Amino acid sequence: MAAANTAGGDGRVKKVVLAYSGGLDTSIILKWLQEYYGAEVVTFTADLGQGEELEPARKKAEMLGIPDENIFIEDLREEFVAEYVFPMIRANALYEGVYLLGTSIARPLIAKKQIEIARATGADAVCHGATGKGNDQVRFELGYYALEPSIKIIAPWREWEFKSREDLIGFAEKHQIPVPKDKRGEAPFSVDANLLHSSSEGKVLEDPNEEPPAYVYMRTVAPEDAPDEATIITIGFEKGDAVSLNGAKLSPATLLAKLNELGRDNGIGRVDLVENRFVGMKSRGVYETPGGTILLAAHRAIESLTLDRDAAHLKDELMPRYAELVYNGFWFAPEREMLQALIDKSQENVEGEVRLKLYKGNVIVIGRKSDKSLYSDQLVTFEDDQGAYDQKDAEGFIRLNALRLRTLGMRDRG
Repeated sequence: MAAANTAGGDGRVKKVVLAYSGGLDTSIILKWLQEYYGAEVVTFTADLGQGEELEPARKKAEMLGIPDENIFIEDLREEFVAEYVFPMIRANALYEGVYLLGTSIARPLIAKKQIEIARATGADAVCHGATGKGNDQVRFELGYYALEPSIKIIAPWREWEFKSREDLIGFAEKHQIPVPKDKRGEAPFSVDANLLHSSSEGKVLEDPNEEPPAYVYMRTVAPEDAPDEATIITIGFEKGDAVSLNGAKLSPATLLAKLNELGRDNGIGRVDLVENRFVGMKSRGVYETPGGTILLAAHRAIESLTLDRDAAHLKDELMPRYAELVYNGFWFAPEREMLQALIDKSQENVEGEVRLKLYKGNVIVIGRKSDKSLYSDQLVTFEDDQGAYDQKDAEGFIRLNALRLRTLGMRDRG
């Protein structure tokens, strides 16, 4: 393979920050960057709560010749939940009504940290391992460009000459990159995971009419295998964010982790979805979002008590647009930030406690209370409301709202 030293044809690449997992693909990319671009490589590995030990990534980078000062491993769990997941939960965001955006919401944070490291180390390029068919390439690169417009971007899957898995493994073996035995053949499916969710796509999941094999699910027990006794929990909210579980104040990441455990044990959060990718194709994904599913149900419940009707309805109208922006990678775009400001304004009085029953894949709201409640016993009671509401007022209200319908009816009936 001929040597090269330009990215996108617009100048030499001297140093590149690689989003590095320590797995086979990104290890191949690391070596390819050294060989093909002749560039100094800086690795960045993010702990987003994916549940894997990250020190092996450091050792793998060292083995591939990366000096210690060029290896960055950061624990981003609290920042991820507080600054990315929670703002999205405030919006009740669901892509296409189902997907809780677990992969989508992680990409802008990784992109942000890569740019920060590029600035700190004097790197002139960044690199990701996303393929040319997926959404992640868009999410990463929109983030890069938004934060550093002149940055050079290297996307190996759109550039290199490898045509097959065998080509990749051959390159790895040539450069003494360890190849796990299960990587020598085709992987049964690809997995992405963080503290919010895990997603599985491809191979055994490509036929949308075939039920996923049981081994695909890694974060939840099957609902039918969950306990026969319900689990009752209480989640406390302040300004739209969850702050406590069963009366105990917890940090954002700790709280989500505990909700994940509760959701896992009760078979909660499984989604089998055929979604519309931003790049234009449909794809089938299997997602597990146990804690996020519980959190969304609880948030909607506390909003039902504390949020004004038209404010709530406006939020629901805007939610699909917000979710689409997150899914498509426009986290740093002004329209997402504008929507976020509106959403956050709506959350000023969204506080209180929600009681939930977790049972065999279901999240059931069984109680909610708040000092900021807009619910009035006196107004809704079927008993004597002591003059709080004059039922005769409804007649004029109905006649005014019916005026245009009556006018249309008279015209249409001649």
